[in-house]
Amino acid sequence: MRSCSHVLRFGVFTALLVSQLCSGIKWLALSHAPTSLHVNQTQHCKLLPGMVSSQAQLCRSNLELMQTIIQAAREVKKTCQKTFADMRWNCSSIEIPADAPKYLPDLDRGTRESAFVYALSAATISHTIARACTSGDLRLCSCGPIPAKIPEPGYRWGGCADNLHYGLVMGSKFSDAPMKMKRPGSHANKLMHLHNSEVGRRALRDALVMKCKCHGVSGSCSIRTCWRGLQDLREIAMDLKTKYLSATKVVPRPVGTRKQLVPKDIDIRPVRENELVYLQSSPDFCTKNDKQGSVGTQDRQCNKTSVGSDSCDLMCCGRGYNPYTEKLVERCHCKYHWCCYVTCKKCERIVERYVCK
Repeated sequence: MRSCSHVLRFGVFTALLVSQLCSGIKWLALSHAPTSLHVNQTQHCKLLPGMVSSQAQLCRSNLELMQTIIQAAREVKKTCQKTFADMRWNCSSIEIPADAPKYLPDLDRGTRESAFVYALSAATISHTIARACTSGDLRLCSCGPIPAKIPEPGYRWGGCADNLHYGLVMGSKFSDAPMKMKRPGSHANKLMHLHNSEVGRRALRDALVMKCKCHGVSGSCSIRTCWRGLQDLREIAMDLKTKYLSATKVVPRPVGTRKQLVPKDIDIRPVRENELVYLQSSPDFCTKNDKQGSVGTQDRQCNKTSVGSDSCDLMCCGRGYNPYTEKLVERCHCKYHWCCYVTCKKCERIVERYVCK
């Protein structure tokens, strides 16, 4: 595999897509691709020298899938940062320049934060592909299958189900490929990342629910047409955040002829299939520490009245905070006019904000 510095000499397009293939969550580098970018020719795949062979083959055989994967990479970054906006670690590690050689150490090391990002990434890529099948953006797949089990009276299967099976197959094939290659690196880290990626996909399976639309005279809802649809990614991310908060620290131990990850403090039981695991403890993320990947919480906004993780006491790590005022312009005094529009006035109000020292 070529070094990161060598890869970056291949031009802007390559830098955008490959700069982070050398470390971290490989395909998330695609989040830096411009919105105008379209991977629509097989030679574009040749611009990705850092990809493993199975990823390159997938790119060549299904170019339209790459656009969905690029979209998924952007969703991971956006969703992660929203989910952790109220905590000291707020996924800032993902927001780095496209030409940076690698992710910050909090994602390179086997930390709890790395566990969450791998799980969210695996769930997101499969979620995005499954939804793309439903919307008709991918020609090689369509709606998900109709369940064999007949719903209760008054319900019938119909609509277009999210194709979770196709999403899981293609998503795992692409995102897990680098971790299944025989390359130098920590075997324990690979085991951890593969496990956490599967936890993300398991959370996605649990997020497949029945959705229905009513039919009947005057909205009586005498018949409901139903299909299997995925919950929004935000809800899945919150589920994974709960698993992040209760993640288990593990160590590699020989089990038979192979090494496996077992709980460090409770090695009498195997690792559960639905729990996130990590190898190294995280810093407190209070102060900037480049070696540990902490950007600190200085200048982060905090909530003076909260008692949760976004409170000024916890977010600022006891350093205190500075107040400032902000003018907000909002719609107000709205009035409905028959028929059929609404008019509003604009009102200004001053709000007080707080940022950590």
